[in-house]
Amino acid sequence: MADRVKEVAIGEAERIKALTSDAARSGAYLYPLRGIYYFLAHRSLWKPLTSKLIPTMSLGLGITAFMFVFTYLPQAALMAFTNGPLAAVSAALLVLSESSTLFTIFSKTFLIQDALVDTFDGVLVSKNTTELVSGGRQIKAGSDPMAKLGKLVKTPFAKFTPSALIRYFMYLPLNFIPVVGTVMFVILQGRRAGPAAHQRYFQLKGWNDTQRQKHIEDNKAAYTSFGIAAILLELVPVGSILFAFTNTVGAALWAADMEKGNVNEHGTAPNLREQVQKAE
Repeated sequence: MADRVKEVAIGEAERIKALTSDAARSGAYLYPLRGIYYFLAHRSLWKPLTSKLIPTMSLGLGITAFMFVFTYLPQAALMAFTNGPLAAVSAALLVLSESSTLFTIFSKTFLIQDALVDTFDGVLVSKNTTELVSGGRQIKAGSDPMAKLGKLVKTPFAKFTPSALIRYFMYLPLNFIPVVGTVMFVILQGRRAGPAAHQRYFQLKGWNDTQRQKHIEDNKAAYTSFGIAAILLELVPVGSILFAFTNTVGAALWAADMEKGNVNEHGTAPNLREQVQKAE
């Protein structure tokens, strides 16, 4: 039995290693960074964020403070047996991850879901893919991408389901493995978060489950790369709300590249690195 568990663990580690290598080559981790620059450069995209800023930041700070007060010390004590001197850092990262997960669930379900959809659609309109957006909402006349967004025709994003939270807690024990376990945990979370960032794109395309799964499988490494970068950005306690929006912008920019066929064999724009460097 022990040999079988070891064999499965080694096999999973090898798959994760290969996936990580492919994810790095894809360069999709640059889209969240590009999203930051694009968001800051286009003031019209700030409207959905500013309308939700105070209640969402209050929620994020409240969740993070609660988690550190009541869960940090117990988890640090447990990790002291497995992580040794790294226990304090590992426990802090774990609490930030837990806080981020709870914040994402509550904020995206109750506070900012519609605002994120508006941001995603607004970026697509600004990138001249209005025809795609028109399948999911009414489009008005005008030059401001956000002002052109009309009434929603298709209900955006799937509501929260317990499976995501269950999967998160299934992966949680990985954090008790020093360093490597935490890295594996982030990678597995990123593998889930990447495709989730394109739920709206799949909806606008009108794809069924089979089409979505094929597209995700064909671009698995790129979605993992995007998801890891997005997850790490949203771990920042105070900045998590901002990065939730900039990650949405990055996802929309990626979707626009896909829609225009401006992608390479990795599923990303061939000049993505140059675009990010130019924005800097």
